[in-house]
Amino acid sequence: QVQLVESGGGLVQPGGSLRLSCAVSGFTFSRYAMTWYRQAPGKERELVARISSGGGSRNYAVSVKGRFTISRDNVKNMVYLQMNSLKVEDTAVYYCNAAISGLNYWGQGTQVTVSS
Repeated sequence: QVQLVESGGGLVQPGGSLRLSCAVSGFTFSRYAMTWYRQAPGKERELVARISSGGGSRNYAVSVKGRFTISRDNVKNMVYLQMNSLKVEDTAVYYCNAAISGLNYWGQGTQVTVSS
């Protein structure tokens, strides 16, 4: 049974930092790319960052490039999103995603609120 559990969200002031974590189980984690998405109120879910199975390739949305860093630990079955220089427009629910054999698996999401 595939499970993804996000944590680390919260309330932070503009310019602050947060580190999101996603604990993964139920599949061979090291074989699959992992992706962080986010969804702000009234907006569609958007891709934030993706990391390849081995961690050697990373891609970012233009809006977060240079501020966010995705990483993974294939021993601990964890994927992370380090978010620096946060902006009000980064406020959203952040989701961890795994695409396995044509199916998308999602966590429950973690709320990130950037506000003064």
